[in-house]
Amino acid sequence: MVVSVINLARELRPDLVVMDIKMPKLDGIQAAKVLTEEKIAPVLLLTAYSDRELVERAREAGVVNYIVKPFHEAELLPAIEIALGRFAEFSEIEKQFNDLKDSLETRKLVERAKGVLMDTQGLKEQEAFRKIQQLSMNTRKSMREIAQAILLTAQIEK
Repeated sequence: MVVSVINLARELRPDLVVMDIKMPKLDGIQAAKVLTEEKIAPVLLLTAYSDRELVERAREAGVVNYIVKPFHEAELLPAIEIALGRFAEFSEIEKQFNDLKDSLETRKLVERAKGVLMDTQGLKEQEAFRKIQQLSMNTRKSMREIAQAILLTAQIEK
């Protein structure tokens, strides 16, 4: 049953998954861990169990909210809003992290490519950078792609 819940979530990509902890085969926390790791959707656990171990496991699995039954209907909407908001924040932070990581990797490649141009063509640092920029504009390729091509060419010519 839970495997089908995970597969269904993979297929449908819901905005939010609300489920209980106690389910056949795989428990809700294990399912939440899969959904969180695969970044499918935020998970809100709605359960009758409040013992410390389960709450800790849920936190470690990446559950964004945990409601203990019985609950009042008025509690559900704020919990859903918080879960959706936290998931959006996490997604944005991850996107920013990946953008920064990509930017840093590009910068490293461009620096190495500049060094190759300086060594092989006797260019000054600013001239080497400008050459990479020009090639990027002229070929409509990113500076990263140009830097990779320069580095690959330098490897072949060794």
